[in-house]
Amino acid sequence: MKSKKRVAFIILMLVAVHLLVAPVMFAKTTEQTKCPVRGNTVNSNVYTDYEGKRIYFCCPPCIRSFLNDPQKYLKQMEKAGVIPEDAPKSKTSEKGR
Repeated sequence: MKSKKRVAFIILMLVAVHLLVAPVMFAKTTEQTKCPVRGNTVNSNVYTDYEGKRIYFCCPPCIRSFLNDPQKYLKQMEKAGVIPEDAPKSKTSEKGR
């Protein structure tokens, strides 16, 4: 009887772990192709590095809009399944201004 309870407990724990981990493992994520401000196609030469992530934009004015309320745009990107790429560690960059 003790071993049946142990097996049931192990199975229950495996199911619980699966339910917690599966959404993360199978979440659809995409690379950034759209400007978070205007929704246009990004220009790979127009970006800012923010909190260790490289965020691309369609044009330089969108960088200023993003920096005025970065959390707003980051939440929109997250909701869309967009994961910004890591910024290079050597320096914080901003191009296109």
